[in-house]
Amino acid sequence: MTTFLPKEVQDGLDAARKQALLKKSRLKVIAGEDSFPILRMWDTGFTLDADVAPQLRGLVDVYDGARHLYQCLIVASDEEGGEMSFEFKRATEAHDSPPLDFAQDEDAPVALIGRAE
Repeated sequence: MTTFLPKEVQDGLDAARKQALLKKSRLKVIAGEDSFPILRMWDTGFTLDADVAPQLRGLVDVYDGARHLYQCLIVASDEEGGEMSFEFKRATEAHDSPPLDFAQDEDAPVALIGRAE
């Protein structure tokens, strides 16, 4: 039994699959001032739609909606099935506050109350 599909049918199925991935994904990658929706993401990389994604390379930021997740150094890996794959050379988690350069006591006061004069 063969599973041959005409090119038009295969193209339609690929387009529908991409559209479904775009609808359910909130992830996006921002390179400079350009933003691209992420189709799939895993521990060592992610994929973008090959039709709209340029050959990205270098430092990018990954967001989940408005929440900054990672600052990444990426390289383009390959294109397959209308998706361009990118691999992380480095992926650093983004933090809301700068890291502390000292050890903080667990029972340290949150704030100091001044004296009323």
